[in-house]
Amino acid sequence: MLPIILDLRGRKALVVGGGRIAYRKAKALADEGAHVTVVSPVFVDEFSTMPNATLVQRTYEAGDTEGFQLVITATGNHDVDQIIYDEGNARGTWVNSADDPDRCSFYLAATHRDGNVIVAVSTEGKSPALASHLRNTIAAQLPNNLADIAIELDRQRSEIKDQGVSTESINWGRRIREALSPSKASTTRVKASRSRLFKP
Repeated sequence: MLPIILDLRGRKALVVGGGRIAYRKAKALADEGAHVTVVSPVFVDEFSTMPNATLVQRTYEAGDTEGFQLVITATGNHDVDQIIYDEGNARGTWVNSADDPDRCSFYLAATHRDGNVIVAVSTEGKSPALASHLRNTIAAQLPNNLADIAIELDRQRSEIKDQGVSTESINWGRRIREALSPSKASTTRVKASRSRLFKP
C-alpha cells in the first residue's frame, strides 16, 4: 500500500448510498473541493444542505461509474458493492466500499489537519476504530501552530532555492526544532534563524 494525499479540487467523485455513512463520505469529498454525485433511492436530511453535490434519487445502475475518477460505496449491501467494485475496477477507477475492505482499491485514513499539515493513520480497513484512536492520540501531542510553521518553512525553502542552493544541504532538523520551540516567537530568535538561512 502507498499512502498518498489527493488533490480533489474539481475532480468528479461518485458516492453510492444515502445514509449517514454515505453522507460523511460525500461531505468529506465535497469539503476538499470534489464535484460529488450521490446515487441513492433515499437520502438522510443532511444531504439537502450539502454544497458541491448532485443528488440522483434512484438505485444504482450499471454504467454509473463511467466518468468518475473516484467512487465510494456505502450501501450496506455486499452484492451491490461487489457490482460497483467490479465495474470501477474494470474502468481503472479507484473504489472504496465502506466497512468492506475486500472490495476496496483504496482506503480512507483517519486524519488530523492543521492548515497544510495532515497527519493520517490507516489500518488498511482492518480497524477504523484503532485508526481513529491513534489519530486522536497523535493529534493531542501536536502543537496548535503547525500551519504557521509549515508556511514559514516553505518560505525559507523558496528563498534557498531562489539562491541556487540545494535544499538537501540544509539542516532541516535544526530549523524544525527551532520553529517548534516556544521561544521561537521572539523577534531575536526569528532574526537569528533568518541570518543562518543558507547555512547547512
